[in-house]
Amino acid sequence: MPEGTRRTRLKGTVTRVKTTQTVVVTVQRRVKHPLYKKYLVRNKQYSAHDEKNRCQSGDIVEIVSTRPLSKTKRWAVTKVLKPADTSLALDAAQKETVP
Repeated sequence: MPEGTRRTRLKGTVTRVKTTQTVVVTVQRRVKHPLYKKYLVRNKQYSAHDEKNRCQSGDIVEIVSTRPLSKTKRWAVTKVLKPADTSLALDAAQKETVP
């Protein structure tokens, strides 16, 4: 993608990797309540195109807006900012199997 293009960029966590070349990214944002002035956390899920299937569940990624690729995909993964820590998940799975 050329550097001169202005595209919306978001940072979020990969929550689902069930289909090929598609991941679901959850983006959190904080919104101030207009009356009570308390900050609330709002979540939104985006279907993003992962061309090389490099994302795993739990990765923190950057997504960028693109042209519509399918009925729900309008975003693409540009880079993996922080890979998921899979060693913790493997340790938990091993503890469950051992009596």
